[in-house]
Amino acid sequence: MFLSVFDLFKIGIGPSSSHTMGPMTAAARFLDEIAGDDWPRPQGVAVDRLAVSLHGSLAFTGVGHGTDRAVVLGLCGLTPVTVDPDRTDALMTQVGKEKSVTPPGHPTYRFDPRADLVLDKKTPLPGHANGMAFSAFDAQGRLLLRRVYYSIGGGFVVSEEELQRLKSQAAASSSKSVPYPFRNAREMLAMAADGGLSIAEMKRANEEAHMAREDLDDGLDRIWEVMRACIERGLSQEGIMPGGLKVRRRARQLHDKLQEEWQRNRPNPLLANDWLSIYAMAVNEENAAGGRVVTAPTNGAAGVVPAVMRYWLHFHADADQASIRDFLLTAAAVGGIIKHNASISGAEVGCQGEVGSASAMAAAGLAAVMGGTPPQVENAAEIALEHHLGMTCDPIAGLVQVPCIERNALGAVKAVTAASLAIKGDGTHFVPLDAAIETMRQTGLDMNERYKETSLGGLAVNVVEC
Repeated sequence: MFLSVFDLFKIGIGPSSSHTMGPMTAAARFLDEIAGDDWPRPQGVAVDRLAVSLHGSLAFTGVGHGTDRAVVLGLCGLTPVTVDPDRTDALMTQVGKEKSVTPPGHPTYRFDPRADLVLDKKTPLPGHANGMAFSAFDAQGRLLLRRVYYSIGGGFVVSEEELQRLKSQAAASSSKSVPYPFRNAREMLAMAADGGLSIAEMKRANEEAHMAREDLDDGLDRIWEVMRACIERGLSQEGIMPGGLKVRRRARQLHDKLQEEWQRNRPNPLLANDWLSIYAMAVNEENAAGGRVVTAPTNGAAGVVPAVMRYWLHFHADADQASIRDFLLTAAAVGGIIKHNASISGAEVGCQGEVGSASAMAAAGLAAVMGGTPPQVENAAEIALEHHLGMTCDPIAGLVQVPCIERNALGAVKAVTAASLAIKGDGTHFVPLDAAIETMRQTGLDMNERYKETSLGGLAVNVVEC
């Protein structure tokens, strides 16, 4: 089983990897299909109009997560990597006024977001909670092409056929060939013991089987640079976040207070936790505002890993650029196991799959760079994941703000605590990471749909929207 570090850590925009980045990517895929020849295109007939329907969680919380905007921007030819967050409002206004889109390399297609973009809350699609259907019509209104895509978490998008292949036993055998094809934590630890390697070294070997070392290091450095820049921007911004809840940004104000304490040399026994929380909140406030973020492994949980990495650089004298790369590689190894054996999608298993997975990844990365052995690293990930089991996804008003922003702060604190506990032991522990992952999967299956990113239960219905 191989999932690249760059599949888990993807550069994009907020507020959601599954509800924003995924639909934007799906729209781009549909445009590629329209332009291609892999469908029965009638001779002499051209695509004239496009239409999109959103289903399941995408329909219930799509507006709050910016799904509608993401689809429109995707049909304009933009992707999560290429879109400029500062230009999206102007483009949305243009499409609404002209009732059409003109993606690069395509003719102009009629598309009126008010009529051709439907949030269908009554008709769930069978493959996944995050389903969407794209349709192309000719000038007479005849359906020419229809494609269904599913956004399965972390910005990953699959077609109906691809989803079935993922669910089949053939999925593992179709993976890229790598020297350390561990499918679970048990195999990962066995391979590490046999080869005398760290988890980061095995993950690096797997990546370098398909890319040059220089490209890998450049990519890892780029991921951290975008994460770091997101923290810095989040610490510099003020004001009310979009969406209507009138939630005010807090990271800058809290940052300024900590700086003041630091300059006055005031003792603060909670200093590390405070910095952790502020770093995580800065990222997720940026995410909530639609800024540039990195999935880690999702947008809703994007603050945990960078916060713990920044904590490592802030408080540990041994921290350097090489350790940052090892941190990301180790975190990606654990994240890949979680995604392969359970889910990182809040719409599928609740927030345990998002912040819980992120906390496990961050704990593993921190334990590794602190000198932990592979068993200690696996123990750190297990501790962090175990203590997020059962966490629901219940965003108020469908916005990735409350409770999402503070959950990232607490996820970061739990990750550091888990790594510290694991490092002080010898790696032996009662609950294996694989058992925690399977428990998360089962808990997600048993969880009521109201608590899986639909905003139909939990805090979303018990807190008055102001």
